[in-house]
Amino acid sequence: MTESFFGSRSGAEVSAPGPTVSFGFNLGKIPDQGEDSDPILRDGPDLGLLAVFDGMGGAGGTVYDTDDGSRSGAYLASRIARDVVEQRMMQLLVPDWNLNGEAAAEDLRRTVQEALQERLTELKAPKSGLRSRLLRALPTTMAVIALQRTHRSGSQWLAHVFWAGDSRAYVFEPDGARQLMSDDLRDPGDALANLRRDSVVSNAMSADTEFHVNYRRVKLEAPFLLVCATDGCFGYLPTPMHFEQLVLAPLTTTHTVTGWSATIQQEISAVTGDDAAMAVMAVGADLDELRTLYAPRVAQLHEQFTTPIDALARDIQHAEDQLALLRQRQLDQTQQLWDSYQPGYEQYLHPNLEPDADPSTQPEDADLRHGDQSAADHADDSAPEPDRHAASGPEETTSEGIGYGETTDGESTQDEVTS
Repeated sequence: MTESFFGSRSGAEVSAPGPTVSFGFNLGKIPDQGEDSDPILRDGPDLGLLAVFDGMGGAGGTVYDTDDGSRSGAYLASRIARDVVEQRMMQLLVPDWNLNGEAAAEDLRRTVQEALQERLTELKAPKSGLRSRLLRALPTTMAVIALQRTHRSGSQWLAHVFWAGDSRAYVFEPDGARQLMSDDLRDPGDALANLRRDSVVSNAMSADTEFHVNYRRVKLEAPFLLVCATDGCFGYLPTPMHFEQLVLAPLTTTHTVTGWSATIQQEISAVTGDDAAMAVMAVGADLDELRTLYAPRVAQLHEQFTTPIDALARDIQHAEDQLALLRQRQLDQTQQLWDSYQPGYEQYLHPNLEPDADPSTQPEDADLRHGDQSAADHADDSAPEPDRHAASGPEETTSEGIGYGETTDGESTQDEVTS
């Protein structure tokens, strides 16, 4: 629930309701180690403030020793930024003075950076030898909506939106959701494209790199819902339409704010792979009125957008399952056919594996080798004994096929034998 800190006025002075329903939550994937901070939720009759902060675990993964135990730079950064922003906005946002958004953005940039740098000095962390554009000291994102009623008795409001990074601010009107800021990404695209590719954050608060705080002012007509969310809330859903449905559908099926919040948390926890923090604030209608206002939009989302997409996703999953079965069947059948083909194919590769084989099946070159040896043995048996008592003279030797000797005049001769 929200905390009221902007003062109050009697009901007789207010003809149109201000913030009426609100809730926030912070879901850490690891208990007591979540790098998102608790959201900010504050309201008054003519003012509202909501914000989320997402410590960047990849860029701020350095672990520091603190009085609270070992903490990552991302964990510390999101909480430092939250406390500074809440304090500064309580001072800057007042009922009877139009907020200077550009000046407020610079004020938040300066005060947050100073606080981060001061904390980094206190931590006495040694300088890293790594040099990378992706590494930062105490990095965090921020998404803030500061709300002011334009006239005390009216239903028009100014939403001052401040952000750095890829946490998001939205307004959910009865006819659809609108994103109020642009993601700070190195390779930016539209909301659907950003879900499909994981681009690096190009601008985030930190202690050791320059950053800026973006600002946008939007005029709104009550009733409406405001939402600030870290990327763990929307980044694991198929489309932006699914995120709108995730927020609104539980409103039409539950009867308490606690039940609405709990259902959203369950839906996010079922799909997210990250910490997730969200702040929700309704303006201009109570819970029952909100349920009536948004029921047609929930039906439209279901029938026109999410149901067709989900049906195609199921068809694709079924086709992929069938394809996986066919691929496994192909592997199994191929192996079976190879098992029957392999023995003949490898018959001559493993001759020693068949010692009792029929001699008639032995390779032909083996017969040839035996034949050659028999012929050589026969030649040795039939060769005449040399006459050891013959008179000295030219000695002649012969061999199978070719003979070398000397004639009486000393010339060598070569006899060619044909068969």
